[in-house]
Amino acid sequence: MVGITQPKPGEHVNADGVWDLLQNKGKMTVFSLCLLLCADLLDLAVGYLTVTIEPLPPVVVGETVTLKCNFKTDGRLREIVWYRVTDGGTIKQKIFTYDAMFNTNYSHMEDYRRREDLVYQSTVRLPEVRISDNGPYECHVGIYDRATREKVVLASGNVFLTVMSPPNNISVVAENTPAPFSRYQAQNFTLVCTAKGGKPAPSVYFKRDGELIEVISYTQPSAGEQGGGSAGVRGARPLISRDLDDTKLQRSLSLLDPEGRSARLYTESPQRVHTQGQQAYEPSPATEVIPETVVSREFPRWVHSTDPLYYFSHTHLPQSDGSVVVQARLTWTLNPQLDNDALFSCEVKHPALSMPMQTEVTLAAPKGPKLLMSPSRAKVGDTVRITVQGFQNEVFPEPLFTWTRVGGRLLDGSTEREGKELILERVPAELNGSMYRCTAQNPLGSTDTHTRLIVFENPSMMKNTQNQNNGASRTDVLGLTWMAFVLTVTVELT
Repeated sequence: MVGITQPKPGEHVNADGVWDLLQNKGKMTVFSLCLLLCADLLDLAVGYLTVTIEPLPPVVVGETVTLKCNFKTDGRLREIVWYRVTDGGTIKQKIFTYDAMFNTNYSHMEDYRRREDLVYQSTVRLPEVRISDNGPYECHVGIYDRATREKVVLASGNVFLTVMSPPNNISVVAENTPAPFSRYQAQNFTLVCTAKGGKPAPSVYFKRDGELIEVISYTQPSAGEQGGGSAGVRGARPLISRDLDDTKLQRSLSLLDPEGRSARLYTESPQRVHTQGQQAYEPSPATEVIPETVVSREFPRWVHSTDPLYYFSHTHLPQSDGSVVVQARLTWTLNPQLDNDALFSCEVKHPALSMPMQTEVTLAAPKGPKLLMSPSRAKVGDTVRITVQGFQNEVFPEPLFTWTRVGGRLLDGSTEREGKELILERVPAELNGSMYRCTAQNPLGSTDTHTRLIVFENPSMMKNTQNQNNGASRTDVLGLTWMAFVLTVTVELT
């Protein structure tokens, strides 16, 4: 028997590593002591091994990342293996191995042109990381078992690599365009800002004339709830509640002059209005080529509040490469008189960007479409094309084009035709002097431009017609001569 004193609470066991297994007695058998000594000797034979990996801060696409695997051991190193973990941990893909027995290292990702570089035995560097490199990584370290020298003892550590990607494209468009101009009814207007390529999802916000817009957030309705146009937006929140106020009628009446006639707004004659230091618009030689051009613009008689309510919503669309497409919508009740020439900007903030990305648009009604007629000298039977070449200003959103014939139907019998180009096939002489109207409109305003079609005679068609007439005359003469000969023969025989 060997006597052993049981340690008091809070005290360490003796230096020999033997502790009291018998709770009731302070003595133990020689057999129990031998078991404990064997366990201590086995532990010394195996040795110890601990693995730790330093956490990584988020990195940006294109940067170089160093994966450090720190381990402590008193044994003999066998190998170090780095894994990339995918599919929620179910798949582990080797990316790099260091073999201590032969003092060699090799990559397991030759398809990626050996993107890994060994800095030293336990550290791997990934140059020019991509979004696909995002995810967990594991470092496995193996040492030889001291007892057998054949078995390998393993330990591992893990780290998560977060790869950020700044947005690579942002754009602003108007929703549900091209759309007509409403002269007598208020309508909603929505700007859609789309940011692509960001990871994580960026934050998007709108500004008007350089000032941040105070918005009211709302939940974007589903496709089934939207129905069509602005109806879904109206159902999502009370956007037009103020439009039904009686004050709108009073403000509209305030635009009438003392005699009850509507007052002329400055927008009714845009070609005569210009700011100080800015010259009034003068027709260019290109517009003079188009005959009988008349420009007119109309604006609604109702007046909105000068302080509209802006409603904001956004959606996140995850992509297969790990990035997120963000679509932000800004909706308000459009006021053409106040919103025309207003500058709206969409700004995108992202942790991978040192400063926000920005794109901007200026709301503008179309002014003075420039028409081109081809051919410039149309003849009977030609195919005539009348095309809109551009405007006097930058127009946003995209306008809607409608073609009509003044005082009659188009050549194909329709009353109107949409598109940037009007095609008249095989024009007859009856269309000479006919007037055509091109209406360009967007939610901010409407412009009418007229052009007259001059049809000239076609000499080739006249020659063919003359030849046909001459042929018919010769046929008639031959017919009469033959009839006279027959009559003469008949008289002589009688």
